[in-house]
Amino acid sequence: MAYKVAVVGATGNVGREMLDILAERRFPVSEVVALASSRSIGTEVSFGDRTLRCKALDSYDFSDVDICLMSAGGSVAKEWAPRIGAQGCVVIDNSSAWRMDPDVPLVVPEVNAGAAAGFSKKNIIANPNCSTAQLVVALKPLHDAATIKRVVVSTYQSVSGAGKEGMDELFAQTRSVFVANPVEAKKFPKRIAFNLIPQIDVFMEDGFTKEEWKMVAETKKILDPKIKLVATCVRVPVFIGHSEAVNIEFEKPISADEARNILRAAPGVLVIDKPEAGGYITPHEAAGEDATYVSRIRTDPTVDNGLVLWCVSDNLRKGAALNAIQIAEVLMNRKLLAPKKKAA
Repeated sequence: MAYKVAVVGATGNVGREMLDILAERRFPVSEVVALASSRSIGTEVSFGDRTLRCKALDSYDFSDVDICLMSAGGSVAKEWAPRIGAQGCVVIDNSSAWRMDPDVPLVVPEVNAGAAAGFSKKNIIANPNCSTAQLVVALKPLHDAATIKRVVVSTYQSVSGAGKEGMDELFAQTRSVFVANPVEAKKFPKRIAFNLIPQIDVFMEDGFTKEEWKMVAETKKILDPKIKLVATCVRVPVFIGHSEAVNIEFEKPISADEARNILRAAPGVLVIDKPEAGGYITPHEAAGEDATYVSRIRTDPTVDNGLVLWCVSDNLRKGAALNAIQIAEVLMNRKLLAPKKKAA
């Protein structure tokens, strides 16, 4: 079986990553179509050893497309995902537009692959926020073993989470600092070069940012609504890779050694944890990798049944593009979606 796949937002960071990962994982495609806004018509993007020319989303016919991987922002997803789904194409959307819709599954395959079967209500499946995706991959096996009551997480999120503009701004500001030019902040609310910004997305009435709210709401939907979670999300001057310091309180006793063994056997997780200089993973090392890395697992002495850990992942891959393609693989492997037409 081979599927016709469309990638919407193919010129963006995540769209390009989606095309790369489709080729890397040899997803069975009969055809791949690169789609973008009308201003990007003709722009060339790579798919394996081939070059694709972008076509316009607003004039494309999806009636013979099986899967649409969408990474074009919330407003585009809100408008176009239902239209595409109505043509019998399953949309896997990377934006926040559909995540909390009760008729749209929010899926991380290592955590709740079975939820993908609920796509048929709207022909839409949502990808979680990048910071949520890696967190729940690490939490799921521990929750199964000892039942998580409460999570306190502080994130250290790279500028690529804000798209190409975020990466360009860090590069431009860093260069300006070294040549003593004025530093301009356009994408971020304050200077990001050699700095930290404790704000990602807009502020809400309760004082939390929308990014922090997303982590709470999405973790509850994906993993368990009973889990209490509080987050502080911080933008850091790193190009690729999100890091998280995670404090977890469990209902049942669990030791650091038990947690290490559980996580070593967990899908999608790699444990790199030696109590010595360099015996942990940094975002630089995680960039370009598929795994969610867990390091610095230790007992939290301030609560009963508590652990602390360090969690790192490539936000463009597991946090976005890879997760979307893993969802497509779930649809294929579980025979939830048959191609509309056979490959020639």
